[in-house]
Parts: sequence; C-alpha cells; structure tokens
Amino acid sequence: MQNLIFKGVATALVTPFLPTGEINFTALENLIESQIEGGCDALLVGGTTGESAALSDEEKSAIASFAAKIIRKRVPLIAGAGSNYTAKAAKNCAEMEKAGADALLLVTPYYNKCTKKGLIAHYKECAKASALPFILYNVPQRTGVNILPETYEDLLKIPNVKAVKEASGDVRQASRIRNLYKDDLALYCGCDELMPSMLAIGASGAISVLSNICPRGVHDICARYFSGDSEKSLELHNAYSKLTEALFREVNPVPVKAALNILKKDAGGLRLPLTEADKETKNILKKEIALLQCAGLCQ
Repeated sequence: MQNLIFKGVATALVTPFLPTGEINFTALENLIESQIEGGCDALLVGGTTGESAALSDEEKSAIASFAAKIIRKRVPLIAGAGSNYTAKAAKNCAEMEKAGADALLLVTPYYNKCTKKGLIAHYKECAKASALPFILYNVPQRTGVNILPETYEDLLKIPNVKAVKEASGDVRQASRIRNLYKDDLALYCGCDELMPSMLAIGASGAISVLSNICPRGVHDICARYFSGDSEKSLELHNAYSKLTEALFREVNPVPVKAALNILKKDAGGLRLPLTEADKETKNILKKEIALLQCAGLCQ
C-alpha cells in the first residue's frame, strides 16, 4: 500500500480578499491557524474554492509560499496547479514545488476537452516539471472532461499520480475506480454531500468545502468512520446536511465565503465574475450556523 498524502479531511481553503481586491494575507494566516486548530488533516490552497480561476500566477505562488511558511509542515500543504494549457500547468507544478507544497492538485484540462491520449500526455508533461505527488481532480461538470475508470491504468504509469479527487458525483464510477486499482490509487471524496457513500466504498477521506466552516466536524466524520463507528459518522454527516446544502445553493465559493463572514472570519469578497451571495442564501446560512452552534457542532 502506498503512503497516503493525507487521511481524513483536507480543507479546500478560500482565498480572503481585502476591500481593494488584493489578497488579505493576515486573514489567510488566521484561517490557516483556525483550520489546524480545528483538526483538519491537510490544507488545499489555490483550488476552485480558492478562486483559482481569478488569481494570477504570481498570486498563486505567493499564496502557496505564504501558506507553507505558516503551516510549517504541521499538516500537508496541497497546491492547485492545473491549467488547460499544458505548458502552463507544468510551469505551475514547478512553481508550487518551489513554493513549498507537499502535493499538487491537478484538474483535468478544461474547455479544450482533450481525448484520453491528450489527458495522459498532459499529465506526463506535468510530471517532468515536478517530483511532487499528484492528486488528479475529476470534476466534469466544470471542465467538460470525465476521467473514465479505465484511463487510470495508463495514468498510474506516471510515477507522480497517487490519488484522485473524485467530484463527478457518480458513486458507481468512484466504486469502479476503487475496485480496479485498490490501494494503488488513493480515492478522495470531492462532493461533501456524498461523504458517507464515498467512505463506504473505500475513500481515504475528503477534500471539503464544508470544513472551511466546521473543520472538526468533517474531520470527525472521517475519523469516526475509520475507527469503525460508521453509525456516528453518518449521524454527524446528517447533522451538517442542511448547512452542506446551503453551501451549494449558489456556485462555490459564493456561499462558503458568506458563511465565513457570518462567523466573523473575514473571508472578504469575491472577484468578478462571482458576486456576493443573495439575501436568501445568507439568511439560510445564518439559520443553519446558529443551529449548529447551539448543538456545539460549529464555532
């Protein structure tokens, strides 16, 4: 069995902005410390939830470098490095390694909609640029590309490929991946609402949006399952289900930033074309957060 990059929950961290639109590094440090104190098992910066599409290459490198200095190897740091332009993705891989990342998240090339052959060639080029382990990110509803289970047979010939964040929403596909490759390919849940099902088929944890708000809770969902207490794991998951639903009422990360701001955690605003959550979303978030706080499940 290969060494896991992490086991449990990796928080897909938001990128906080100042009112001027610049990155708020003071708030970023506070969010990182809050996550580690809250029990997260790894941190992801520069992913979809971190508004990677609206960050410059320089900003992505600055965030990863800053996060590495704050984390100080207390938990693994995963950095988003994907692009639909292979040369850029490869350059990102090299830059994120230089910045101090422990692993890389690499989304499938989006919009171009490459073939299986192109997908394999893309990741091979990325592997030439960095020795870090890769977590492939399969999210076809955003990219237009779905990594079919059989494709991993060739992708696993690339030494860097160690895991997949499976966010297709298709548990049957995830189950087939797990059955075909067992421990040769770590499987991480990429959809918060599917966590119990993904853990049940052998996922090693989750890369979570919800854990921005409740890191201890999502950590405990995973930890309880791994300890053999699947009943308590499911009970916890269900306790957070309405908040999870609210966090995806609008496109991610619009609601999760609103939720963090409700908790006075200073996530700031969003970069266009994303705009702030609507009034109804904010009201639902306030209600669900208050209920969880009363139950001692959110701080």
